[in-house]
Parts: sequence; C-alpha cells; structure tokens
Amino acid sequence: MIPLYQVDAFTRRRFAGNPAAVCPLPAFLPDATLQAIAAENNLAETAFLVREGEGYRIRWFTPLVEVDLCGHATLASAWVIFEKLGHVGDRIDFASRSGPLTVRRLDDRRLELDFPTRPAKPCAAPADLLDGLGVTPREVHCAVEYLVVLDDEAAVRAVRPDARTLGRLDRGVIVTARGTDVDFVSRFFTPAHGIDEDPVTGSAHCTLTPFWAERLGKTRMQARQVSARGGELEVALVGDRVTIAGHAVLYLEGQITVE
Repeated sequence: MIPLYQVDAFTRRRFAGNPAAVCPLPAFLPDATLQAIAAENNLAETAFLVREGEGYRIRWFTPLVEVDLCGHATLASAWVIFEKLGHVGDRIDFASRSGPLTVRRLDDRRLELDFPTRPAKPCAAPADLLDGLGVTPREVHCAVEYLVVLDDEAAVRAVRPDARTLGRLDRGVIVTARGTDVDFVSRFFTPAHGIDEDPVTGSAHCTLTPFWAERLGKTRMQARQVSARGGELEVALVGDRVTIAGHAVLYLEGQITVE
C-alpha cells in the first residue's frame, strides 16, 4: 500500500489552485509503475518522494511523461512532509533532475520554493504557436517553454487555445501580460505532456520572474495565474534563483494498491 495525498497548491482554499498528488515511498518503484500511477491519478503532476540523507529525492510525472521541474507538486510535497511526515525544522532540501531545491516554511505558514531561473530570449513564433493560441502576440520569447506576451490581462483571460495544434509544439506555452491588481498574470498550456491547461504552474515562474523583474524594475512581485481555478504567488528574483511562495491545502488522503 502506498500513501497518497492530494494537495491544492498556491491557494488558501480547497477546489482552487493546482491539485497535485504526493506519494512518499521507501524506494522508487519501476518507472513504468510510477508513470502508471500518475496516469491513473490523472492530475497535472504526481510527485514521488524517497528519503535521501537529511532530505528527499523528488520526481514528478504528468499523466504522460516524467518532467524535469514542477513547482506546485514540490510545494504540495513540502506540505506533506511538514504536516504529515513529522519533519522537524522549517526547511526541506530536495534533490531533483533540476539540481538541489529547497522549501522553507514562512511565519505566515506559506511555503517558499527556491528554484533555478529559466531566462527567456526573443525568438520567432512558429506557425503552430500562433494558430494554436489564435492571437497576435506583442512578443514571443523562448526558454524551456515559449513565453508569449499579450497586451493586457483581459487578453490573457480571453485566450481559447486549440490543444491539438499546441500539442504539436516541442515545448509548453506561457501566456502573460501585466496585471490589473497584481504585477503580472499568466496562463500555461502543455498539451504534449497531457495537460491542456495547467491551473497554477510554479516552474513557469522561473521564466516569468526574471522576465517581469527586468520589465518592471523590481525583484519582488505579486503574480496570479488566471486559469479557471486560479492561483496566487509571490515571487522574487535572487541572482540566478527564483523564490516562489504560496499556501497549500489538503484535499484527500488515502492509499494506493499496487501489486
């Protein structure tokens, strides 16, 4: 029996933010089994944790693939370690495919991720990107994902993407603009990974944070992902690292039966 926790990340309330599944394990199961569990959970991400020294090794799976970095499932994992696994102290160290990551518990009970930056550079927009979004962007940049800048928050909220077309791209798509009552807003689409729209995407803010820090002339910002579920993040640029802070709420606790 494998413990299973489902946690809504980057929100103070259930049924908002981004739901992630978290499975603590004594040792990693075969990759095919991990992928099958993630597919069965059918959430944007399932995180698997194994104790390693004083910290944990973390791996993240979408319903289709293992990925290199995931913010909301790391936030959810830290919540489980703090609240369910009896962790002592206010810092957790993770080893991952993207190098060392840390999560700190702040005085107001928010959890703060420390992640690497993923800066973007201007690039040409492929036809599938423009056709899939159905918009005319102000700018297009490339990092691990495409970063598409629109005129304003209303334009970001109005995007109705064609998932089949975006699914032909070699990377996910971040759509962003300045916000009306926060510094910037965004949405994130990655159909090729089995996620038509991700509700709140921590890893996307590894690109968004340095981008908007340069544009706005500030290193600490309030951000909102304006998906249907929505999520609130406080981000900061610290050299070549990004901190991303938010709340998390437990939705479900159970067990998985695996032969």
